[in-house]
Amino acid sequence: MIDKDISLYSSVFSKDYTELRIQENRSINITLLNGDVVSNDSSARSGVSSRTFKDGNWGFSSNPNISDEAIQSVVKSSTDNVKFLNKRDNKGCGILLPESITDYQFDYSSKKNSNNQKFWIDYLKSIDDYIVNKYSKVTSRTLVLSSLDMEKNLLTSIGSESYSMTPRSLLYIILTIEKNNEPIELMEVFGGLGQLEDNFDNVEIFYPKIDSLVEKLIQKSIGVHAKAGFHDVVLDADLAGILAHEAIGHTTEADLVMGGSVAKDYLGKMVANELVSLTDYAHSINDELCPVPVFIDDEGTKAQDVKIIENGILKKYMHNKDSANEFKMNLTGNARAFKYSDEPLIRMRNTAISKGKDKLNDMISSIDDGYYLMQSSNGQADSTSEFMFGVVMGYEIKNGRLGQAIKDTTISGIAFDVLKTVSMISDEMVWSSGGMCGKKQLIPVGMGGPAIKCKLNIGGR
Repeated sequence: MIDKDISLYSSVFSKDYTELRIQENRSINITLLNGDVVSNDSSARSGVSSRTFKDGNWGFSSNPNISDEAIQSVVKSSTDNVKFLNKRDNKGCGILLPESITDYQFDYSSKKNSNNQKFWIDYLKSIDDYIVNKYSKVTSRTLVLSSLDMEKNLLTSIGSESYSMTPRSLLYIILTIEKNNEPIELMEVFGGLGQLEDNFDNVEIFYPKIDSLVEKLIQKSIGVHAKAGFHDVVLDADLAGILAHEAIGHTTEADLVMGGSVAKDYLGKMVANELVSLTDYAHSINDELCPVPVFIDDEGTKAQDVKIIENGILKKYMHNKDSANEFKMNLTGNARAFKYSDEPLIRMRNTAISKGKDKLNDMISSIDDGYYLMQSSNGQADSTSEFMFGVVMGYEIKNGRLGQAIKDTTISGIAFDVLKTVSMISDEMVWSSGGMCGKKQLIPVGMGGPAIKCKLNIGGR
């Protein structure tokens, strides 16, 4: 644990704008493969970093120690570094500072007694025993228990201060069966915000979830190939969330806009059906916490919701202090860093399409010949909003009813074009458990949303 009192270090700041961040990431990872423990790791990595701004440049320094001497040293080094950079390239541009000083303290540590790793190994073995004893058709079982506690303490030279302890714990269940000597695999992820003791207090709650996962596997094993082509589809929350994050969200991060993303030319223009609004939520929706709550970002800016698309029109980008000044827009609080040694980058928090008024069953029944697509594996998107995602679980829709399960396939298209075809949006918001974003630094994000009905290209076999 790190010391929550950081204000005493303000005296070591130079006259230039300075940020000081003390951080510790604590993680646990346990993996069972077919009943055997193949990994059992626990780690804690901590340190301190400082950034100093002057004349268009940032000086940065970090140290894995959290002593008084180390803190004074990184502040001095960041100041020296920005002086050196300005000798080489004095850009002369500024940053946008918050209008008011912020002071946030939020701690989501569990109130329950913590369990040791042997307890969690036995927890996983109980789940594994259930699978082995009930499902002989399952040929491979992988269970992963993972937790990450991110503890941060931030102070800026204008007086903003924050302390946060944001934990996330996840359970991955990956099962495989064979059909005609072909492995058929599916994965489910459970958990989210909270420590292990909060999310996994009763092993038996996963038994019906395992039953459902095995049933999907069996259905998929006798499934059919999707027909290649342009089809009416319903994208469930998982896929709609990935589309929102990967293919839309990244194009509207202001640093990528400055780098030439397609969103540069779309501001103020219609980019989706008027039914569609898309928001990067800072921390909550209707007083309910999002998967990754951010109240103050790693530059000391109060985090605000960013309504990227409103009624089909592209309205805003996500910003840090540099880009907000460049675009003459308000700060949004999107600067985030994963490790103490990372500089903050413009990152999403919880990005999703806003829920609509339609029932999922009505969306499915409105399609005569199409697909209900539920789970993604991997995929990619670029700055043009062109995307391709793998789909590992889905069903045919025939005459408004679900048909056979489909085998692995792909979906592709131009995301902004796909959003223009959206004709129905479900009235339920569903968040994915384990969203991660790999933009230069791996970091937890919230992804999900409502299901959407749209048209897109399916790859087929």
